Amino acid sequence: MTGSPEGPDLSTLRREYGDAGLAEEAAGGDPWALWQRWFADVVASGMHEPNAMVVATSSADGAPSARMVLLKGYDAAGFRFFTNTTSRKGEELAAEPRCALLFPWHPLERQVRVEGAAERLTEAEVAAYFASRPRGAQLGAWASPQSQVVADRATLAAAYDEADRRFGDGEVPVPPGWGGYRVRPDAFEFWQGRPGRMHDRLRYSRTATTWDRVRLAP
Repeated sequence: MTGSPEGPDLSTLRREYGDAGLAEEAAGGDPWALWQRWFADVVASGMHEPNAMVVATSSADGAPSARMVLLKGYDAAGFRFFTNTTSRKGEELAAEPRCALLFPWHPLERQVRVEGAAERLTEAEVAAYFASRPRGAQLGAWASPQSQVVADRATLAAAYDEADRRFGDGEVPVPPGWGGYRVRPDAFEFWQGRPGRMHDRLRYSRTATTWDRVRLAP
């Protein structure tokens, strides 16, 4: 058994924030309106994968896990993403639908946190999105038993080649166990970096008829 590696001193890795602030007057009372403005900003910035987000779930016994996925749509009902529903995240969402999303937009000194519950998308919604995927991604969905142990890379490559032969030049249908989720938000938190680590944090919580906004200490 080897000892734990000793890493470099990270205490001096820091930068000062302060490109912009987030005042209540500018934020407004509707988190969806603020989300749309911020998402438009990050897309316009040219940042790589602006729709990348962390999805955090927990198992039935409370063990947490998190992974990056791509946001594939949003509207007033919630945020949509697609995945293998028999993966670890799929199994955990089946047992505990409550989850959290994080959008880490570091180049803009911003992050957005979302808390809510996930629900499965309809077969029609899943089929429509799957049909829009590149063929390679469609075949990959058939080839990969997501989150399951596989013998080696060659096993995955063989499964991909088998899927390619199976469907030939024809349409690739949605694989069994592949689907999507809509996360209906109960809370948003918008974080904007500020000098001296005095960051702006505005949290919106859903009420029966509207959203309640508060400021959190950084």
